Order: sequence, then structure tokens, then C-alpha cells
Amino acid sequence: MKQLHGVRKEYTSHELLRSSLPATPVELLNEWFEAARGVNPSEFNAMCLSTVDAEGRPDARMVLAKDVNSMGVSFFTNGDSQKGLQLKAQPFAALTFYWPELERQVRIRGGVAPLSSEENDAYFQSRPRASQMGAWASNQSRPTDGPDDLQAQFESIEKRFAGQEPIQRPPHWGGFRVALGEVEFWQGRPSRLHHRWRFRQVEGQWTVEGLQP
Repeated sequence: MKQLHGVRKEYTSHELLRSSLPATPVELLNEWFEAARGVNPSEFNAMCLSTVDAEGRPDARMVLAKDVNSMGVSFFTNGDSQKGLQLKAQPFAALTFYWPELERQVRIRGGVAPLSSEENDAYFQSRPRASQMGAWASNQSRPTDGPDDLQAQFESIEKRFAGQEPIQRPPHWGGFRVALGEVEFWQGRPSRLHHRWRFRQVEGQWTVEGLQP
């Protein structure tokens, strides 16, 4: 692993000054999302979702953000999956967005709440039919004998819903929203003197503080 010692990058593309920060993190989030869409239109919304298990041990995986607004960041999953069960038991999470092309990172921490049935139904109906059937077929995070086993489950679901339109949302499938309790923007800078600004809500008002890199 010694070859990793020499792997490094000098960050020089942008800066993030206090004078350029908006009043709320949502404005800057939207600005950075649009910039990220420009360099990676297919997966600019990918984020690492971090949770904790029953023993307090961290767990993390990549998911896709499907909505970002003043209430928080939303994503969808099988509620009976590992992450779904962890979030129900410990409704707090951390999110990390990283856009290497822009030398930018955003970290979010906040409480988690399930989305409404109306929000879940609306998004489920917007998914491709095959993805809808996949949500029924997969017992997410459960053991499997392999791809053939999963394919058999999918084919069984295909037969079940043949000719049926629309496909109803599985009762275990839905979304969660991570509140913007704390939002940190990181902009890579030369000599590792990165710019870091953390937004926090204090008595309903946003405060901003700079952090050393």
C-alpha cells in the first residue's frame, strides 16, 4: 500500500468566501447541485447515507437524493432494509455529497422523518415499471442464494402484475427526509487550506461559522 502515500491532488478550482455565502444553506445547496449537474448529469445527486445500528456502530452506503428543500433532503428505500430499520430505531442520519470535479463536499446531519403516503405514492408512480416491480421483488438486505434466486422472484412479480396498471406501491417501500440540522460546505483550496463553513439552526435562525481545515 506504500504507493498510496504519493497520491495527492492540489485543489485550485474555486474558493468559498464568507462574503459569498447566502442567508440559508438551501440556496447554496441548490447552486452547487446545479453546478454538479453540469459536470455529471447522471449521478450528481448521489450521496453517502450514514446511520448507526442497535449497538451504535456506524453504517454507510450510497443512495440518491430525490428532493432538496428547506425541510431537508429526501430519498426512497425499502423500509424493511437494513438502513430503513436503523432509521426507524435511531431517527438521525448524516449525508455526504462529494463532487471531485468541482473539488466540493457537503456534509449534512439532522433528524429523520418518514415521508407521507401521498409523497411516497407520487414518487413510486413516477418510477419505470421495471423499477416498481423490482421494489416488490427484492427483500432488500436479506440473504439470497444468488442472482438466479432474485431473478425468479422478479419473474414471479412480473406474472403477478401482468396487465395491471398502475402497480401499487409496496407497503414497506417509501421515503425518508433528513432535516437540515447542520450543513457544512467544503471547498478544496491550495496547500490544504480548504474553506469550510458550517450552517446551524439556533432558535429558528441560521448561524454560520468557519472551521479550520
